[in-house]
Amino acid sequence: MNMINCRRPSRSNRGGIWGWCILLLHISPLSCFANFSQAKELIYKIKEGLPTGTFIGAIGVDLKLDFTVQPPFLFNLPQKEVIQQYVNLNNTTGELYTSATEIDRETLCPDNSARHGCVLSLDVFLLPQQHFQLIKVKIIIEDVNDNRPKFPVNEICISVPENTHVSARFAVEHSAMDPDLGSHGVQTYWLVNDFGMFTLDVEENEGGELTPFLIVTEALDREKQAEYITDIIAEDGGTPPLLGAATFKIVITDVNDNCPQFTATHINISLHGNTSKGAHLARLHAFDPDLGVNAQISYAYSDRVPRDTRSLFHLDKITGLIKLAAKIDSVTATFYKLTVLANGPGCIPAVATVTVHIIKDITGPPAVIPRYIAPEKDGVVTVKESEPAFSPIAFFTVKNIGKNQKVDCSLEGTGPFRLGPYKQLKNEYLLETTEPLDYEKTQDYDLIVVAKNTQGLVIKTYLKVQVLDENDNAPEFQQSLVEISIEENNPPNTFLTQLQATDLDGEGRGEVNYLLGGDAPGMFAVDRVTGVLTVATSLDREEKEKYRFIVRAVDQGTPRRESIATVLLTVQDRNDNSPRFINKDFTFFVPENFPGYGEIGVLSVTDADAGENGWVALSILNGSDIFMIDTGRGTLRTMTLLDREQQGTYHLWIEAIDGGQPALSCVAMVTVLLLDVNDNPPIVLFPQSNQSYMLVLPNTLPGTSITEVYAVDKDTGMNAVIAYSIIKRKGGEPGSFAIDPDTGNITLKRELNNRGLYSLLVKVSDHGQPEPLYSMVTVNFFVNETVSNESYIQSLLTKEADIEIEERPWYVGQMTEGPERYELCPCQPALIFLSVTCLGLFCLVVGLTAYICRSRFKKSRKRRSEVEMPLKMKNDSMQIVNGKLRQISDT
Repeated sequence: MNMINCRRPSRSNRGGIWGWCILLLHISPLSCFANFSQAKELIYKIKEGLPTGTFIGAIGVDLKLDFTVQPPFLFNLPQKEVIQQYVNLNNTTGELYTSATEIDRETLCPDNSARHGCVLSLDVFLLPQQHFQLIKVKIIIEDVNDNRPKFPVNEICISVPENTHVSARFAVEHSAMDPDLGSHGVQTYWLVNDFGMFTLDVEENEGGELTPFLIVTEALDREKQAEYITDIIAEDGGTPPLLGAATFKIVITDVNDNCPQFTATHINISLHGNTSKGAHLARLHAFDPDLGVNAQISYAYSDRVPRDTRSLFHLDKITGLIKLAAKIDSVTATFYKLTVLANGPGCIPAVATVTVHIIKDITGPPAVIPRYIAPEKDGVVTVKESEPAFSPIAFFTVKNIGKNQKVDCSLEGTGPFRLGPYKQLKNEYLLETTEPLDYEKTQDYDLIVVAKNTQGLVIKTYLKVQVLDENDNAPEFQQSLVEISIEENNPPNTFLTQLQATDLDGEGRGEVNYLLGGDAPGMFAVDRVTGVLTVATSLDREEKEKYRFIVRAVDQGTPRRESIATVLLTVQDRNDNSPRFINKDFTFFVPENFPGYGEIGVLSVTDADAGENGWVALSILNGSDIFMIDTGRGTLRTMTLLDREQQGTYHLWIEAIDGGQPALSCVAMVTVLLLDVNDNPPIVLFPQSNQSYMLVLPNTLPGTSITEVYAVDKDTGMNAVIAYSIIKRKGGEPGSFAIDPDTGNITLKRELNNRGLYSLLVKVSDHGQPEPLYSMVTVNFFVNETVSNESYIQSLLTKEADIEIEERPWYVGQMTEGPERYELCPCQPALIFLSVTCLGLFCLVVGLTAYICRSRFKKSRKRRSEVEMPLKMKNDSMQIVNGKLRQISDT
């Protein structure tokens, strides 16, 4: 969809487009927009068949209206009842959209051509009155290929004479119609089967219409094949092209290119002088393979035959039967020669010679009298082919036999017949069949009943037996199993094959109609007359790969006979399915320090296609230096050890590509989460070393928090939960100090009676499994009013001495024993806040008190005899850390 007038494609290049429009105002007679004071005209282009709500254009934006004016603009359609069935107008913004009625160019403009185009015109009023403008909007509806070619008739029949020369052209008048325009209309025609005898050419007239022409490429012979049936396909120029089909029947018309031929050109007849008038002497037979008038044969005597001879021997010009028309003068006549011509239209007559020998009879010849049991007319007996063997046809009675004469009757001619005496009756002979007759093998038989007496006299009686056809043959398919292959996603009404069945019966009994069996899916159809099998819908191999159903061939006889063939249709695969992961994303949990090339997880991926189209290869789009994937099983592996403390989460993009041409692919995200392993012991951050010490005043009250041990653990979860415990001590009485196992806060439990150095060995342990890790730190307290000699304190710190066991860690014995247990409570955060506040106030009081006491100690240090220590004051070493007064050694 586009617009002919200048309209901004986006806000980013609006200025550039309008700059070009201003330039075009000076160099072109057609400006982007007319003067605002005049009627405006906008032209838009859209494709037919767009869905509801498709954007067409913005009138206000394209007219560069200022939407900040007051009162605001309103856009109105005066012909709402006509226009709104195709477009909707936003009254405030002027934006046009397609409505619920889908625009069909062929319906909207049925008589429109590509030259004039299909235009939907509408007037838009710009309101209110102080802003009134009439805006002419033209919407050009562009054609899409939504119609397939269609022939005006389902069957096109064209007649071609059999003597047509090669390269002769015959116009196919029933051209296909396609309401689409231009390249979307009919572009070419082709035949499904040209039989190697024809081809198709297409000519374009001045109006641009295409007419198909049938061209003969090989010599035709109606006597070999009288008609050719195929499908003619009309194809348009869309992408993909749409097809239309019709049955195309080429009828080869007969030309008189064959002349009559006698089956026997010389016939000898022996005739007794006393033969009765009307006796059948011979039947001539000529054949012409042409049809209709071209095959009509008439029999006549040659001019060489005398007139009196013609009067004696009557020749039927239609059947070729010669009968005795008058009594023979056996005294004078001994020989007759009859020349018979078989005449066909435009042909040189065929010639046959009949020689009649007259036998003189003294006592009179015997006579053979026929009596017919089967229907007879003009010497032709008709017998149904359904008659069983030994069916009687006629009686022959021999008369006029002398007392001392004996007559033998015999049968001449080929066929399943026999002539014999009837029971015990004398001179009675029965003609009957010896086996069932078959019309499809032989339609008629010429028989001669020969009577011969003892003097050698021979009398012949001619008889023609004609077999009547009955519906005793069922249609027979050329193949009982018809195997067809077709690619999936075929267009509707695709030609599959043409079924062919033949019926040996004649006339209407041999006409075959084709029907689908009851097991055939509804998407398949077969042409009742031509046997063309089509599929009406597009097939999907992933839905069903094989179809098996029955096709029936039914004749028109009474009763009807039929046969069946099985159609096996295989839908061949096309690469129309992308690989699909079982899940959109995968998450795998792996413990850190996972060994290299270990299996992290399996990615399950499927592809509904078959063969190479269904082969799937997996690859990692990122992180291929750390991870690898086994394409065969879809197994994700790591190539290096993974350390959660360096990186705890990995996001991988895995691509699955199939083996089709072109290949299809899909991508899934894999998240690898490293589970923590207790591989890091706690790290003590305070105190900083075992040589650090803390100044504690002698008058510190029990219950006072004097310091803390602070440690961290790089692990997570329970592996990072730290517990503190005092395991050894030096100085003081047992139980003088207590440590909070959760916070590491060390509290004075008893008064310190002695001044000097106290040391606690604190164990800092995590809760890791299966074995917790720990660290040790020594916490030193120097109990005194002040620090006067650091070297002395340092000597005490470096002096080696055993630390007595104070108490066991709180968690020894399944965490049921120990000096103290601290349970977390729901209000612990509030208690911690209050404790910190109180501790701050307490430390402030202690600091002031310590300052006062220190001043007093300086004045009375000589009078103190309890503790004599050569200490040197160093006031700049005093620091307040974490709200507590501490003395930290420089070492």
